[in-house]
Amino acid sequence: MLSIFRRKNSDNVKKSGLDSSVSSGELLNETETSADEEIETELSIHPAWNIPSEQMYVLRFLNNELQPLKPNQISLSGIEMKADGSGLEVTAFVRNSLNKGIKFEQVGLLLMDSEKQVIARHEFSLSELGEIPGRSSRPWTFVFPPSSVQKTEFSKEDWTIAFELKKKHSLDLHSTWEKSIAEEDKEKLEKLLQNIQPPKAGEVNFMGLSAKLADSGDLHVTVLIRNGHEKNIQLQQLPLQVEDATGEKVAGGGFKLEDFEVKANTSKPWTFIFPSSLVTKENPDLSKWKVYPLQ
Repeated sequence: MLSIFRRKNSDNVKKSGLDSSVSSGELLNETETSADEEIETELSIHPAWNIPSEQMYVLRFLNNELQPLKPNQISLSGIEMKADGSGLEVTAFVRNSLNKGIKFEQVGLLLMDSEKQVIARHEFSLSELGEIPGRSSRPWTFVFPPSSVQKTEFSKEDWTIAFELKKKHSLDLHSTWEKSIAEEDKEKLEKLLQNIQPPKAGEVNFMGLSAKLADSGDLHVTVLIRNGHEKNIQLQQLPLQVEDATGEKVAGGGFKLEDFEVKANTSKPWTFIFPSSLVTKENPDLSKWKVYPLQ
């Protein structure tokens, strides 16, 4: 049963959420050639559901109140949100303006308040939602577990449930690098990011780019700090160790960073200079090497 019908007086159900839409091409890689038209979506009930006539009337009424969609749009239209012990229950219409049916698998959803601040973020498996026919609208209840909730005080009006489109992992250059790096080198870094696997969700790792000993004996190590989090991270103290091709320690030391931020889902290159006093091995084999933070 949809959560909106668990209340005693379901006749008074009113739509408290807003609508959000994304391109079907961006979300599902599905597009159709069609005229610029307004598309009404017909109510579609999950085949396994047996909805009483009075509840069907409420759903039809709510669906008829929805704004038409444009071609090649997938939309979420919020109906009701309520909190209980299992987290936040959000009932919404999942709408499809394509002429053919669509199915979802793993989908990231955002729940936002009236100021577009994130209330909750969660990854849903929507195989149970089934196929949503072309030009139709299917009601569904999404449960955001307590662990996904980032905000507990918010207005229960004008909230939005939306698809979270994953942006590609990108390059984040510090302002000093932005001013000094050659365009050719920047393009090489961007191409590198396109060709390597991005960090896993919630992971921060370090990828070595270059390591060389200066005439002074200092070791210059350039690394790519890769942030797989959905939020920016701040680095202040960073203890690092470098090992050469033999697996032996070459250098180790702590670095203090000021105003050093790696934006969400980006990689930032940075050069760390180990003074000769911290270089512990003479003539290291840097044909292959690794750098990692010490715990």
